[in-house]
Amino acid sequence: MHLTDVIPWGRSLAEYQAMFSLSQEDLNKKRILGCGDGPASFNAEATAQGGRVISADPIYAFSRQQIESRILESYSTIVAQLASHQADYIWDLMQSAENVGRQRMQAMNRFLADYDIGKHQERYVEAALPTLPFESKSFDLALCSHFLFLYSSQVALKAHLEGAREMCRVAAEVRIYPLVAMEGGLSPHLPAVMDALQAEGIQTNLAPVSYRFQKGATQMLVLRRQ
Repeated sequence: MHLTDVIPWGRSLAEYQAMFSLSQEDLNKKRILGCGDGPASFNAEATAQGGRVISADPIYAFSRQQIESRILESYSTIVAQLASHQADYIWDLMQSAENVGRQRMQAMNRFLADYDIGKHQERYVEAALPTLPFESKSFDLALCSHFLFLYSSQVALKAHLEGAREMCRVAAEVRIYPLVAMEGGLSPHLPAVMDALQAEGIQTNLAPVSYRFQKGATQMLVLRRQ
């Protein structure tokens, strides 16, 4: 993996709570795995509150200084892209692309401040779907934010299915958000993934979430082992 291929963009604990309908009991009592967390502050904030979170992402192969440098390199480009695609988003809470950028930078700075100690405590693990370096049933809950289904054009159906299956292997429950592809509309991979997992005895369910930013992204996929 090359760091220049990465577009780092981190979300906060509050956003994770809204995206995944995370209750306080989830955060206090469950062993949580975040797949593809990148520079989100979710791990740092949840850990500070006593939560048990491990984040897995290939970006963790790099140092704090390298990740910070890449954040600064790509930040203005991402904000400009948001501004040029305003019609794809709901601005009730975010208000503007610049405000989104400020919120994301706050989250990423929180991540950067926690990164070195988190690596030492093995809370940030270099790994990527569909292969996770964890024992089966290691977690109560696995979360996947803004990877599976969002990048439907870039990630094949097979990889989506293998990734979802791998999360079900390591966690009793899996929640994936969003289900809308980058180009808009529900991912074309979603029905096939749900059908295949149901055939393997995994319970699948679409559940509403309170998070509102990308248009149409109002649900998460919930998977549970029988």
